[in-house]
Amino acid sequence: MLTNGNVLVTAGYDGRILNDAHLYDPSTETWTMTDSMNHARFYHVASVLKNGKVLVTGGLYYTVALNSTELY
Repeated sequence: MLTNGNVLVTAGYDGRILNDAHLYDPSTETWTMTDSMNHARFYHVASVLKNGKVLVTGGLYYTVALNSTELY
């Protein structure tokens, strides 16, 4: 959950590994696609930083462990 109350949903798996990123606004129950991630990944960790940005780290690309990070 972001500091403004929206939820950032990054990457994942739906039969294929995704690099999508979406924002969900619970007040309007709407989804908005945002910039795609640089690397498709799942089982990653996302942390909201004090400055409001989100740090996405690690995860898997199929069976390969990723050591990359992305900042939103």
